[in-house]
Parts: sequence; structure tokens; C-alpha cells
Amino acid sequence: MSSATHISFADLHRGDRAEVVGFDGMPEHYRNRLLSMGLTPGTVFLVERPAPLGDPVEICLRGFRMSLRRDEAASLQVKRL
Repeated sequence: MSSATHISFADLHRGDRAEVVGFDGMPEHYRNRLLSMGLTPGTVFLVERPAPLGDPVEICLRGFRMSLRRDEAASLQVKRL
């Protein structure tokens, strides 16, 4: 798989399904928080909906919903499915 297929979390829209590929330049404390909540490489998630003003964004993974701020999660590298 080429790295050209990897996009940033910020490029996803409502209804997109994506797989976590990695963390690019994300602060270690935030990366560790995402990992501890189950957002690990290989995890598939669905972009459920943004908040009324567009931030945060709710995603569904592993049977639960999680909200992520776009600017904090922008370094999350994903592959759109």
C-alpha cells in the first residue's frame, strides 16, 4: 500500500468509513490518549456527524461513539474505505 492513499482525519466527511493507519507528528500525550481509547492502527471507524459548528466530530468505533476535535486529530493518518 502506498503512502499516497493515506489522508488526514481532517479530510474525512460525514458518512465516510476509514481505517487508522498511523499518527504523523501528533503530540505523544494525545496519541497515547487515542490509543488507550481504542483508536489503534487497523481500527475501522465511521464518521457519524460533526457538531453544529463543525467541531468536534463524532465517530463510531468498536461499538461506541467518540468525539474528536478536528485540529487535534488532524495528524491522525487514515485510509478512506
